[in-house]
Amino acid sequence: MKKFVSCLTLAMLVGMSLVACTPKEESSDKKEETVQEGKDVTLEGKNENYLSAVDVDYAYEFTKSLEEFKTNEKLGYRTAGSEAELKTGEKIGEEMKKIGLTEVTKDEFTLDTWEFEKADLTFTDENGKEHLAVLGGYQVNFDTNGVKELDIVYAGKGTAEELAGLDIEGKLVLIDINQREEWWINYPAYQAHLKGAAAVIAVQEAGYGEADPDALNAQDICGPDDAPAFSMSQTDGNSLKKALEASENGSIKVKFDAKSTVKMDGKSYNYYGKIIGKDPESYIILSAHYDSYFTGFQDDNAAIGLMMGVAKGLVDSGYKPEKTIIFNALAAEEWGVSNSRYDWSTGAYNQIFNIHPEWVGKAFANMNFELPAYEHTTQDEIRSVYELDNYLTRFAETVPAVDGVYKDGISVVSPLRTWSDDFSFGIAGVPALRNDFQDSEFMRSHYHSQFDNEETYNEDAFKFHLNLYGLLTMKYDQTAVVPLDFTNRLQALKEKINAETFEKASVSSDELVAEIDRTLAITEEVNAKVAKINEDYLAALTEGDSETAKKLYDESRELNSGLLAAFKYAEDNFTRLTWEDVLIFPHEHAQSNIDNLTLSIDALNQGDIATPLDEYLWAIDNNWYAYDFEKEVFDYFTDYVLEAPKEKLMWGEGRIVGHEDLFDTIKSLKEKRDLADADVSAEISTLNETLERQKELLKTTVSDETASIKELGEMLAELK
Repeated sequence: MKKFVSCLTLAMLVGMSLVACTPKEESSDKKEETVQEGKDVTLEGKNENYLSAVDVDYAYEFTKSLEEFKTNEKLGYRTAGSEAELKTGEKIGEEMKKIGLTEVTKDEFTLDTWEFEKADLTFTDENGKEHLAVLGGYQVNFDTNGVKELDIVYAGKGTAEELAGLDIEGKLVLIDINQREEWWINYPAYQAHLKGAAAVIAVQEAGYGEADPDALNAQDICGPDDAPAFSMSQTDGNSLKKALEASENGSIKVKFDAKSTVKMDGKSYNYYGKIIGKDPESYIILSAHYDSYFTGFQDDNAAIGLMMGVAKGLVDSGYKPEKTIIFNALAAEEWGVSNSRYDWSTGAYNQIFNIHPEWVGKAFANMNFELPAYEHTTQDEIRSVYELDNYLTRFAETVPAVDGVYKDGISVVSPLRTWSDDFSFGIAGVPALRNDFQDSEFMRSHYHSQFDNEETYNEDAFKFHLNLYGLLTMKYDQTAVVPLDFTNRLQALKEKINAETFEKASVSSDELVAEIDRTLAITEEVNAKVAKINEDYLAALTEGDSETAKKLYDESRELNSGLLAAFKYAEDNFTRLTWEDVLIFPHEHAQSNIDNLTLSIDALNQGDIATPLDEYLWAIDNNWYAYDFEKEVFDYFTDYVLEAPKEKLMWGEGRIVGHEDLFDTIKSLKEKRDLADADVSAEISTLNETLERQKELLKTTVSDETASIKELGEMLAELK
């Protein structure tokens, strides 16, 4: 791949490699020697100054200090709008001032709050010994008002079928769950709630909390606050199951002392501080969230530590930015809106959509941090919006190695995923990226458990990320025009066109492909123009020619604004979600449904009922949940997406393309599955009607995509 500013890159590599290998004991002395002041400091010198000044020990100590405040004395938890979250936010705001950030600001927003104080369950095990189980919590209302005696029963996975033969009225229901491969906690919790259960107690059988049999787990509930659920370890769950098996009727008495409180329309706060640059109205935004489950060492204390470490490193190095750098500590990432599928990223969503929408169009980038003090894989990963992929790939070649981590370097992948705050910034129109973590074994083992603690700390990984994101901040600062390249998004859209499916639906992709190709040609011209301006700007900064640099910068503001407007348009028109929150292009929704419907109909016509049930029908929209839960549960969690107000949907609003309700068809086919010569003509008829609707939907979405690509091309053509 072509390198940019090769002489500068070489100098950076030599200087950075030396700094990266410097022992900690020498770093403070070296800081005094290398930090230079004044206009004569070269760009290479500024980078070296930062690498000398950035202090991994400071970042680590501040990370640890965030454990000071907690909601649950035994387990931790610093949750949305809780006293612990509020105090931690104040602590971060004060620290921002101490390290030299200016205009430190406290932004208030409305959210639903959660305080989880305790959940202690005492039972007599099979050997007659009293056993105390400390439980984890979910965002629900449940208060025993002291110790309360309750019956508890075991209900397998808590499906409708498994609950059908049980008396659970007013009882606790113990279930097993695998939230990665099967379903989220809200489904069995609400199913049990409809049957009158007092609460569900879930044991993670796999998927999360695999680090240890004693692991608890916490996730966003994605359900109503009056369908309570708690988390129990495998160790305690197995002991409790044995006690239940030994009982006469499969039920025993337990003592439960629990308090979990959700309140609607509370308050929490985002904090940010600045290093103000020559342009106070052009921003580079670094962010991390400060709420957590358990102690949350990696998720997300270390991310706050990383952000503050970068901030302090830049200030201590004497760096004087061209743009204004914002360091944004965000509340309520894990949860903040009750009874919503999109109940997380509440602080970030409010920050960029409601509190500071004026940042959109002025922000070059959002760099969001998650779980950064751990080597998730041997290749570090930066995940970004499509438009930053090429820029970041080139930049990654310049990042200094740190011995002991990331032996395979850095990879850049796109697009963004949901599950972190950068997604909210991205869809708002701020080009976003993050250090990625979702493909790591850590997700299955330690994530959202009490084993996400200080023992997971990897100093070398932390140092690597302090280097990487400090240097990337400065690289962005030395860029005149936001480096957005629409090529990857356009090519990805083209690649996601399944010609065979389009043909089945009698939908032509010719016009869409032609518009993509036309826009790609325009994009190449825009890219060349942007690259030339940025190269000239960097050269002027490198040579200390501030007059030429300012002239280039000022003359390119219209181009910069136009590119950011085009990016926001692309996010608005091409970013959609599946019912499992996976990013897709609009036409992929109907395209996937057409494939699965066609295959199902073909199999049924051949007398094969099992294959559609096992392989195809569950993949259509929200219909996976029709297999194991009652219609009322299925409808509830479908309707709260389709009919909820904007404030409940937040970052999910307008991202779901549609829904086909196949509950009755799936139920009917399940009943007929093992019948010889079963008549499935009614089911085939229903699926054929559904297929025709999806073909029409494909036609509509392709038409809309074509028009949107054309409009995007016109926006970019004006920038050539």
